[in-house]
Amino acid sequence: MLKKLFSHTAIYGLAPQVTRFASIFALPIITPYLTPLDFGVYGIITAVTGAISVLGTIGLKVILTNTFFKSTHQYKWGWRQIYGFLMVWSIPFSVLTACILWFFVPHEAIDNRLEIILINVIPIIMFGPTSFIGTTLFQLKQIPIQIAVRSIIFGLMTIFLNIHFIAELKLGYMGWFYSTGIATVLNQASYFIPLNFKYGLRPIFNFKWRYIRKSLAISLPTVPHYYSAYLLDTSDRLIMKTLNISTADIGLYNASNTGANLFRQLGTAAGYAIGPMMNASYKEGDDVKARNLVFLLQISYFVLTFTVTIWLKEIFHFLLKNKELQTTYPLGIVLIMAYNYRPMYFGSNNKIFYTEKTKNLLKVTFTAGVLNVVANFILLPVYGYQAAAYTTFFSLMYMGYAGYFLKVFKQINHINYYPLVWIFATIGLMISSSYIVEFSPLIKIAITFFVVIIGAILIGRFSIEQKNNR
Repeated sequence: MLKKLFSHTAIYGLAPQVTRFASIFALPIITPYLTPLDFGVYGIITAVTGAISVLGTIGLKVILTNTFFKSTHQYKWGWRQIYGFLMVWSIPFSVLTACILWFFVPHEAIDNRLEIILINVIPIIMFGPTSFIGTTLFQLKQIPIQIAVRSIIFGLMTIFLNIHFIAELKLGYMGWFYSTGIATVLNQASYFIPLNFKYGLRPIFNFKWRYIRKSLAISLPTVPHYYSAYLLDTSDRLIMKTLNISTADIGLYNASNTGANLFRQLGTAAGYAIGPMMNASYKEGDDVKARNLVFLLQISYFVLTFTVTIWLKEIFHFLLKNKELQTTYPLGIVLIMAYNYRPMYFGSNNKIFYTEKTKNLLKVTFTAGVLNVVANFILLPVYGYQAAAYTTFFSLMYMGYAGYFLKVFKQINHINYYPLVWIFATIGLMISSSYIVEFSPLIKIAITFFVVIIGAILIGRFSIEQKNNR
């Protein structure tokens, strides 16, 4: 179980990094042919499509997941119903996307407005939710390599197409849109064949409205839940711009996020890996096994984040060849330690999803996003861009631990997760690393060695307990 947890997390987490690493080498090739206008147009359009993308599946992943585990031998009927419904829904969703893009395409790109809209809408019309259904299927069947291989292949394809359209054909921002559009369609097609033929998950267009209405009653409350990620991870930059904080200061804040972005991606990968394992444990009635998986992941996160943050000063000096950017490492420590919320978040969140008490998620995730936005509007004008790091930290702590204090969670859970112990441990580690980061390298080497040993002992203890519970 431990080996599977870590190996699947590694596969989900490392695959996207292959294309990100390759994209670094592509930048010197394409940037001579791009202008700030190109970056601006592409950034605005991707921000708009990203903001409305959650409406494409309207939270129905919770139904797919629960059906897979609760109706092991009959889940295909439910999946085919949802597949058919989402194919139909993709038509009005495409119209909505087109209308919103029509108004948000910048004036400088008005001549290419129709092309931009078509490139973003065609993959939705052609295949609808195919990649969403396929990714969910492989995740729940615990076959991460199927997702990882596609991520690498189509990620690299996008990079090579960017070079072709931007550097060779000199199409500017349109090169990005063409590359992404082609890779998206091919990625969708790669899921269509196994989904429809190998696994027999052909969409049922004559779906049962009663089943769809019942599913939507559970899934719709999760839409604000998924949107909370945008409020927590991206909204602070937009708020800074609204409050007229300088572009230079926004750039410094982005630099401080360098390490946090990696741990955010690692958290997403860990969620893909741990989710099916916890659901399998719930199905067996073994909540202790599910809890211990969370504890194993949390301890691993503590070891990783603490080790990285005490060395963050040296890491920033190595990665950021700019003295002003290098000084942002204290904020980087706060932001990296904030993502320690993720493992404990799975403990309450996954149980709520499994028992379909999704209406209660608004009290946790969406509330955390709103708190972050409100706090930023209050504190940024007074304390500057640095305040955003602390509002993010406390908002993520709220999101990670508020679920344990919900009345509904106490009703469906009878295992102690010791949330207060973990949250105070997180705060203590953040404060400690903020001081230790200034120590000499020799002392930090000794501390790193000690932390790794303690972490290995604790992980070994819970691993043995997992085996004994089988």
